[in-house]
Amino acid sequence: MAAIFALASAAAAPPGVVIDHCPQTTGQYIGSPSIAILPDGRYVASHDFFGPNSGQRTGALSRVFQSRDRGKTWRMVSEVQPAFWSTLFVHKGALYMIGTTYEYGNAVIRRSTDGGATWTTPADEKTGLLLRGQFHCAPQPVTIHDGRLWRAMEDAEAGGGWGDRFRAFMMSAPVDADLLDAASWTSSNHLGRDASWLDGKFRAWLEGNAVVLPDGSVVDMLRVDVPQGGLAAVIRISADGKTATFDPATGFIPFPGGAKKFVIRYDAKSRLYWALSNYVPEKHKGPRAASIRNTLALMTSPDAMHWTVRSTILYHPDTEKHGFQYPDWQFDGKDIVAAVRTAFDDEAGGAHNAHDANFLTFHRIKNFRKLASKR
Repeated sequence: MAAIFALASAAAAPPGVVIDHCPQTTGQYIGSPSIAILPDGRYVASHDFFGPNSGQRTGALSRVFQSRDRGKTWRMVSEVQPAFWSTLFVHKGALYMIGTTYEYGNAVIRRSTDGGATWTTPADEKTGLLLRGQFHCAPQPVTIHDGRLWRAMEDAEAGGGWGDRFRAFMMSAPVDADLLDAASWTSSNHLGRDASWLDGKFRAWLEGNAVVLPDGSVVDMLRVDVPQGGLAAVIRISADGKTATFDPATGFIPFPGGAKKFVIRYDAKSRLYWALSNYVPEKHKGPRAASIRNTLALMTSPDAMHWTVRSTILYHPDTEKHGFQYPDWQFDGKDIVAAVRTAFDDEAGGAHNAHDANFLTFHRIKNFRKLASKR
């Protein structure tokens, strides 16, 4: 299968299927795409709003959409507030949403038994209020391993500005526990960054993935903000979920697109780890890798430590106002289905910039295991 390219004129629609659209003139931008597949085959997708008119710091709003025809059409089924940076996942037949109440708000979880139309309210520690304080995350995988669910998080209580304040940790809970009960969840210790790492150029680690390595151990694989990009951080998590450790001598690994949010999942059929990330082609490399989001690449690894760019999935030659970023995705048989925060042309003059997206789009990567290595 050939790579899918979005080489568009200013009048063209964005690639994929538009789930939601919010013109930049509203002062609200689309963030935090997430996607899940219900047991009956319906797709559910969500996003939040950020930007000057969004209320992201006080009462963040998320929208939930559903598709009954495998992503061809979508309809909004609910709005959830306050909900920010949230992940959708399915567990024991129910749909869950885990994230924060708003930017750097409490960590909360909600449950829906009707496909996302209605949700529980996290009023206290028995009904979904998991952690009080200042927390940060993104729509990252909730991984099941060794009888527990694993979910990477960060707090935002280390002091300083963006990046300085993030401390990484792992949350976990038994698979048979009441996930709305805060007492069901275990949190590891919280690890802050050291500004001296990476020759003093290390700005932040954030938006971690709970990944099970071939030896059965769990790690938190995080986005790493350094000017040149291309790195991820690997934090080791103890089997009981209580201890997180990091060795800066071995814990930074090459990872194409690692300066932006990425999602890693393991495919038992191919026996490979797969990821979607904003890989930066050579012609677009510059002094700030985190701002280059015009290329979405599919990558594979045999061990989660050594990664190869498999194929370019979405691309636009402009890096200033076009981006295919924050992908969340799921395996669906022979395909991968993804929800993407997309900055693209529209009737209101396009996106505010590549970061401040104006679309939520759906994409199907057909026969992903047969994609030849092609950039």
